[in-house]
Amino acid sequence: MPPNNQSSRRLDLNQIKQQVQEHMRKGGVVVEDYFEGNFLGLPETGEDVDVVVLPLPYELTTSYGQGTAQGPAACIASSGHVELFDAELGVDLPAFVHLYTAPEWNGEGGSLAEQLDNISSYLRPWFRGDCFPVVLGGEHGILPPLVHAARQHPLIGGDLSRLTVVQIDAHADLRPELDGEAYSHACAAGRSLDLGVGRLLQVGIRAYSKEEAEIIENDERITTFFARETQSPTHGQASWKAWLSELSSLSGPVHLTVDIDGLDGSLVPATGTPVPGGLSYWQAIETIRAVFNAPNAVIISADINEIVAQEGSPITEFTAAMLATKAIVSHIKARQEGRWVALAEQAGKNRDAEPSGFFVEKIGNAQGA
Repeated sequence: MPPNNQSSRRLDLNQIKQQVQEHMRKGGVVVEDYFEGNFLGLPETGEDVDVVVLPLPYELTTSYGQGTAQGPAACIASSGHVELFDAELGVDLPAFVHLYTAPEWNGEGGSLAEQLDNISSYLRPWFRGDCFPVVLGGEHGILPPLVHAARQHPLIGGDLSRLTVVQIDAHADLRPELDGEAYSHACAAGRSLDLGVGRLLQVGIRAYSKEEAEIIENDERITTFFARETQSPTHGQASWKAWLSELSSLSGPVHLTVDIDGLDGSLVPATGTPVPGGLSYWQAIETIRAVFNAPNAVIISADINEIVAQEGSPITEFTAAMLATKAIVSHIKARQEGRWVALAEQAGKNRDAEPSGFFVEKIGNAQGA
């Protein structure tokens, strides 16, 4: 049975908010008209939804540090102190779009498979093509149910081979299993490929097994830019330019998944598995911009995951909030420049979960084989 993290998450949230507010108060930051519980602290008007922020406090298969169940709430609390002006847009957010922060995922499910189905059910109504979903995690194990939910999107039409996943991460996440669990967070990219994802682009990878190295070498769907190449003090610039060039050639529907441990550990020290030698903050921003600016691609969704609240400093969750904000800004710019258009009529804020039994059936069959 999975641990029930709901009560501990609620108990910790006030402490998280107090830490963030105290830190900002010492820095002389004053935030007016702050709407608690809303991403960026922004008010919500009307029933239309252009961009939805989906808090997904899932934590079941973490293998080192814990705390991702509190991550989305901590990220949202920190986001209230992010500057609303972005030079790319030239105006303050929400920049004339309707930004909605949905109620968080309820965490229900008596087994791992049931929780994965429950995540998929929670996300599926937001993949109708009428809005842009930004998911806040939670451990990276959210990726397979998110990919499964994305099957609903009109540009995918049930065929995940059309989807490209762009992954910022310290870890390859291609293991067949970890500690006997095939749906561990350390297997998220591998299980997403098993679901039928057509292409996987990875950057920041610097912690992986021999078995994963062989998978990267032999699976033609995978293109990996290792941190030892992009971060090299001697030839890193050429490798980084090659990465950005690869992103510019993207086509078709794309999902961006950002495991914040893909950044250097000094930027996200509280994440569950921080690793030195990762991307700088500006490299992460360049990657996000390049993905959304690809002229032949449509970015249908994004997630920021492995967020953990940091005691004594909000740097980890604040970094995550900054990355999520840049994804929203980049989406708005894509709207303005015609690289994203709504493919369905507005369905509003009140959307019923769409039940999924996929993972119960799949994992049950695998265990019974």
